[in-house]
Amino acid sequence: MFTKLHQVIRSFLVGHNNESFSQENRNIPVNFSDNFSRQWQKLLLLSLPSIVLSSLVVTGGIIALRQNSNLEFLELVAYDHKVRLNFSQSSNPNLLIIGVDDADIQQQKRWPLSDEVIAQVLNELQVYNPRLIAIDIYRDIPHPPGTESLEKALLKDNVILVKGLPSEEDEQGVLPPDNIPEDRVGFSDLPIDTDNVVRRSFLYVESPSGKLKEYSFALQTVLKYLENEPNYSFEVTPESLQINSQKIPRIKQNSGGYMLPESEAFGWQILINYRTKQIAKVISLSDVLNGNIERDLVEDKIVLIGVTTPSEKDTFPTPYSATATTNFEMAGVEIHGQIISQLLGIILQGEKTFWFWSETLEWIWIGLWSILGGVVVWRSQRLWILGGNVIVSVTGLWLICFFLFTQSGWVPFVPPLLSFLISGTLVLAYKTVYQTYHDPLTGLANRRDLEKKLQQLNEQKNSDSSELVAVLFIDLNRFKTINEGLGHQAGDYLLVATSQRLQEQLNSRKHLGRVGGDEFAIWLKPVTDKQEVVNFAEKLQLVLSQPLFWQGQEIYTTVTIGISFGETDKNFRGPELLRYADIAMHKAKAINSSRPQIFEPGMDTQAVQRWHLEKDLRVGLEEKEFKLYYQPIFSLKTGKIAGFEALVRWDSKTRGFVSPGDFIPVAEETGLIVPLGEWILREACRQIRDWHERFPRYPALIMSVNLSGRQFSEPNLVKQIQRILEAAGVEGDRLKLEITESMMMNNVEEAIALLNSLKDLGLRLSIDDFGTGYSSLSYLHRFPVDTLKVDKSFVGRMEEGKDSQKYISIVRTIISLGHNLHLDVIAEGIETEGQMNILEDLSCEYGQGYLFSRPLSVENAEALLAAQNPL
Repeated sequence: MFTKLHQVIRSFLVGHNNESFSQENRNIPVNFSDNFSRQWQKLLLLSLPSIVLSSLVVTGGIIALRQNSNLEFLELVAYDHKVRLNFSQSSNPNLLIIGVDDADIQQQKRWPLSDEVIAQVLNELQVYNPRLIAIDIYRDIPHPPGTESLEKALLKDNVILVKGLPSEEDEQGVLPPDNIPEDRVGFSDLPIDTDNVVRRSFLYVESPSGKLKEYSFALQTVLKYLENEPNYSFEVTPESLQINSQKIPRIKQNSGGYMLPESEAFGWQILINYRTKQIAKVISLSDVLNGNIERDLVEDKIVLIGVTTPSEKDTFPTPYSATATTNFEMAGVEIHGQIISQLLGIILQGEKTFWFWSETLEWIWIGLWSILGGVVVWRSQRLWILGGNVIVSVTGLWLICFFLFTQSGWVPFVPPLLSFLISGTLVLAYKTVYQTYHDPLTGLANRRDLEKKLQQLNEQKNSDSSELVAVLFIDLNRFKTINEGLGHQAGDYLLVATSQRLQEQLNSRKHLGRVGGDEFAIWLKPVTDKQEVVNFAEKLQLVLSQPLFWQGQEIYTTVTIGISFGETDKNFRGPELLRYADIAMHKAKAINSSRPQIFEPGMDTQAVQRWHLEKDLRVGLEEKEFKLYYQPIFSLKTGKIAGFEALVRWDSKTRGFVSPGDFIPVAEETGLIVPLGEWILREACRQIRDWHERFPRYPALIMSVNLSGRQFSEPNLVKQIQRILEAAGVEGDRLKLEITESMMMNNVEEAIALLNSLKDLGLRLSIDDFGTGYSSLSYLHRFPVDTLKVDKSFVGRMEEGKDSQKYISIVRTIISLGHNLHLDVIAEGIETEGQMNILEDLSCEYGQGYLFSRPLSVENAEALLAAQNPL
C-alpha cells in the first residue's frame, strides 16, 4: 500500500518535468562522498598554509624559549605533580633511619652530639648485626668525651661516613677521620634547582685528568652493600655508570625538562625517584640509646643515621612540598634513603632507570602538537566542540606524559602544551578572519566578501571608461522542504553539490559566493551583451534542475534567478547591485516566473514594502489586531458539523484586511509565527470551551489548529499546550493539531517522541496536506495520528481535465491507506457537489470547503450551530 501510493504520486508529479530533458541531461548524478571529499580537500588546502605557518613559528618560538630555560620552571612544576601522582610504592623494608630530632638534642643538651653518644649508638646497633651503618652526620673534628670509643667504632668494616667536597666557600671541604678507608667514605652533595627543590643527586665526579675520583654517600653505601654479591662490578663510562649489568645513564644539560647551565651539568647525576614520602621506618636516637629497638628492624639492613630536625638546616624541599600541609621539607638522610633505595631497585630488581628523549625527538614532539593545535581548531566548527576538543587533546597530552613517566620516562609536557595552545590560537584568529569572509560549509565567499569585491571593481578598472557588471542572485526553490523532509544532512549535501555545479560553469570572469541559507550570487565583468547574461542564467537553471541522488533517493529542485546590471562609474555601489539582484529574484518568485528576472526601477519599492509589512506585523501582535475565523468541518455521512478549523485573519489598523498568504510567510521567516501560534491556540481553546457550554448538543465538537514548523521545533511545546488547556478548562481530546509531513521527517525518532507526548495530553493529531510532502511512507504506521487530510490540490482536480482519473486514484489510495491504519480522513477544498459525491463514493468521512461554508466569524459560526440545532 505504501509503495503504491508513493509510485502514484511521484510518477504523476515529476513525470511531466522530465519529459523536456534529453536522456543525457536527465541522468547527471552527483556522488555524495566524492563531492564532500573534494570540498574537504579544498578547505584543507585553504587551511594548510595557516596551520603550517603557525606551527613553524610557534615551534621555533617554543624551542627558543626552552633553550633559554624560560620554560624550565613550569616543566618542573608539572614534573613534581607527576611525582605526587605516582608515589604508590611502599617504603623499603631493607632500610632503617635513625633520626636525630629536637627531643634528642634537648635530651643530650648539646649539638653537635658528643663522640661518646655516637659511639654508643653504633655499638648498640652492631649488636643486631646490620648489613651497613651509614652515618649522614659530619664528624670532621673530635667532640669529646668518647673520641677514642668513636674511633674504634668507626673502624668496623660495615660503617660508611659522609664528607663534604671542597667548594668556593670551603676550599678544604668537610673531611672524615684520617683512619677511615676511602671506600667507606662518600660525599654529600644534593644540587638544588632554581625553584629551591631537590630533584637530582650527584653519584660520581672525577677530575678532567681522571686522577681524582669521588663517590657519593649514597653510591658508596650501595657499592659497599653489593661488594660481596656474585658478579659484582663497577664501571664508569662517559654516558653512564654501570653496576653489575645495569647501566645508570647520567643527566645531560637538556635532559627531560631541564636546561641546566654548564656549571650545574657536570659529574654523573641522576633524577631522584621519590618512591614515597616515607622511604623507611624512622626511629629516634633516644630509642636506640634506651634499647627500644627490635632486632628485625636492624638485622641485615642498611641503617642510616642523620639529622631529621628542621632546626639544624639539614632538610630540603622536594616535589611533595608544594601540597604538603605539615613536614614541608624532607631530611637529607631521608633523601639519601630515597637514592639508595632507587639504586638497589635498579641493580637488584631490574627496575627501570629514568630515560629521556633526544633533543631532535623533543623538537619533533613539540612540532607535532603545534600542528595538532591548528588542526583541532580548524576542524572544530562550534565553540562547544572546540572547547571539548581542546580539553580532550590537553588531557590526552597529560595522560601520554604521565603514562611515560610511570615507565620512567620524562617527556616534556609544558612545551608541547604551549605550542598546541598558541598554534591553535593563531589558527583560530586566522579562521575567524577567514570565516568573516567565507562560508564554512562550501568554502565560497560570503555576502560580506562578495560585497567588498564588488565595491572594489571601480579601483580595478583597466581604463577610464566604465564597464558593465552583472550580478546573478540564485535561490534554491523548495530547499526548506527538502531540508526539513530529508534532514539537515541532505540540505547540506544539496548546498555543496549546487556550489560545485555552479563552479563548474564559471571561468575567470565569473565569481561565485554563497550569500544566504539557500542563496548564491555570481558577478560577471566585463559584460558586453545583456542577453548573454540572460542566456547564461537560463543555462544555470537547466544545469541546476538536474536530479541529485541522496541515499538512493532522487532530489529534484529548481532555481529562481534575479539579475541586475550596473556601470563601474563614480555612482557605482556594489552592495546595491547585489541587493537589486536579490529584489529581482524575489519578484520572479512572486510572479512564479520560470525565467530569470532582470531588475527594473521600482522593484526596490516592493522590498521596502515587505520590510514595512514585517514592522506592521510586530505592531499587530502588540495591538491584538488578529482574530480567528472558523471553517466548519462536516460529516459527509450525516451532513452535520463535526468541528471547526481555526484560521487566523489580520485586520490591520493601517493596512485594513491583509491576506494570510502575505503575512504568514513573513511571520514564518521572522519567527513571529511562534507568539502568533501560541495566541491562536489560546483563543481556539477558549472558543471551543465557550461553544461546548452554549451548545451542549454538540458534545463531540472538535477544534482543529494548524501547527507551524517553527512551533513544532520549540522545546517547550508540550508544556505550553498543557498550560493552555488547563487555563481554558478544555479536555485534550477537544483539540486537534494539524501537522505537515515535512515537519515530522526532519528527525523521525524525535518527532515520534514529541507526538507521543502530545497524545499523552489527550490531543488528536492530523497529518495536513497528506501526499504532498517528502516523507517516507514506511514511517506512517508509527506516527500516533488520528486523521489524514487530503490536500485540496488533489480534490480540486478530480472531476475535470484529462488527469482527473489519476487524481481520483491518488485520493482513493490515501483514503484506503487511512482506513487500513484505522484513521479517519478529511478532504479539504471541496467546492462542488461532484467532488463531494466522488468523496462519498470513496467512503471519505469528513469534508470542508466553500461548498459547505467559507471561514466564518465567531458570530456567524454560532449562528450556523444554532440553525442546525435550534434550542
